[in-house]
Amino acid sequence: MITIALAQYNFLVGGIRENLSAAQALIERARCAKADLVLFPEMALTGYPPEDLLLRPSFLRAAHRAVDELIESVQGIDVVIGHPWEEQGQRYNAVSWIRTTQLIGRYFKQVLPNYRVFDEQRYFAPGSEPLVRDLKGSRIAVLICEDSWESRPAFQAKNLGAELLLVPNASPYRDSKLADRKSMFASRHEDTGLPMVYCNLVGGQDELVFDGRSMLMDRQGNCCEPGPLCEELLLLADFHPDTGFLEARDWPVAPEDPVEEIYKVLVCGLRDYVGKNGFSDVVFGLSGGIDSALTFAIAVDAVGVERVHTIMMPSRHTSGMSLDLAQEQAVLLGVDHRCISIEPAYEKFLQLLEPSFAGRAADLSEENLQARIRGDIVMALSNKFGWLPLATSNKSELAVGYCTIYGDMCGGFGPLLDCLKTRVYDLARYRNSVSAVIPEAVIERAPSAELAPDQSDQDSLPPYEILDHILKCYVELDWSIGEIVEDGFDEAMVRRIAAQVLLSEYKRRQAPPGVRITRRSFGRDRRYPITSGWRDETTNT
Repeated sequence: MITIALAQYNFLVGGIRENLSAAQALIERARCAKADLVLFPEMALTGYPPEDLLLRPSFLRAAHRAVDELIESVQGIDVVIGHPWEEQGQRYNAVSWIRTTQLIGRYFKQVLPNYRVFDEQRYFAPGSEPLVRDLKGSRIAVLICEDSWESRPAFQAKNLGAELLLVPNASPYRDSKLADRKSMFASRHEDTGLPMVYCNLVGGQDELVFDGRSMLMDRQGNCCEPGPLCEELLLLADFHPDTGFLEARDWPVAPEDPVEEIYKVLVCGLRDYVGKNGFSDVVFGLSGGIDSALTFAIAVDAVGVERVHTIMMPSRHTSGMSLDLAQEQAVLLGVDHRCISIEPAYEKFLQLLEPSFAGRAADLSEENLQARIRGDIVMALSNKFGWLPLATSNKSELAVGYCTIYGDMCGGFGPLLDCLKTRVYDLARYRNSVSAVIPEAVIERAPSAELAPDQSDQDSLPPYEILDHILKCYVELDWSIGEIVEDGFDEAMVRRIAAQVLLSEYKRRQAPPGVRITRRSFGRDRRYPITSGWRDETTNT
């Protein structure tokens, strides 16, 4: 039997010394647990993705020194750990196999992803050679992440007699990703029949969240339940070479409810963005609406009530219900909450602008002015106390530009930026099923920006159930207007929404980063030109 420890851990991008210390501590824990080998995630020593840090010679030199230092420190256990490596003028996404102060093999990733959030061909050259080594009489091979999604690297390993595949990963979360990983496992088993140990990174890195959920597949093609979601753990597994059986030792189980899963990913993304960037607290506007209420719940779960500050900023258009609901939630959760009226500032701005606005009817200019005053107040508190300002906008609003640049879009991070409005409601209901943190009236009331008398979102937008379906098809699935119309939607409405998506690109380019949870988020995933003459056609021809 071979005992393998999977270091499902949260490694900081660029924190080479911290990551080295963490790796050494995990190696010692694995050795004390009598593991024969400890498997780390992809690029563990530098964190993933280090992006253009890889272009700095000093960064690569520091990574090389860390690898050398780690090799010298390893005693009594095999270590398989990921890191960048430069050799003969080429950079590689590499894994080193270490055994008692000796490097016994180094593998270079062969399949370099270059789609959606991945840009590895910008930084790395592909490897071509397999790595297979003996451990306690068994032949064990290493692949790196994307290598396991194609047949060739696994076939290479099998042809050299491999009996087990070790797969270090830095695979970021998106909805339905677990099902795709299981499908990949099934494909590799169909190709090779080899068991697989899959160790994934954990933690938030800017927009990305690495969800962990490390997995095992035995020689019979049976997958164990995935490991914990967004949790750091040293997971133990036993491999029985005679039978090919892989046994997980008391792994905590990941949630099965997809809404719970997404909520926990949002919490992890915000917690790590705050912590890794050195912020103490967060601050944002609490309006009495669903978006800020859900942001509130996520923030409290991420950093704790004592580190969350909310502001109600009423104007002449703010309803009494909004004031009451914001106060109710603040009292319910026990956070620092203040009420700062924007009316005096709004009146002053209107006076200042009156000569310039003379003869023109009130319009979006006056509405957006209110949102921008609120943004200034949030930023003032952020500057004064060093708190991270959170934007509360959702993906539906960002998609069609139903948001105010330098106003409600203002912030350093946006937990909901990849959540369509209908998903916001689902997440709010889920969170209340755990414990009541969002007043039910917030969930039940009609959404409104409250920037004009008796305003409702549906005055300007289709019902969110319709809007979100169209946005999912157009933005996330890249359907044409014609395909969406064929799906049963009015062509004029679809054209209007598609035009709003394209015209709002300049706004989104100035939005803060936020947690990615879908296969096509704004930002890393979807890079459209701001200046563009493209307008989608009705059909595919």
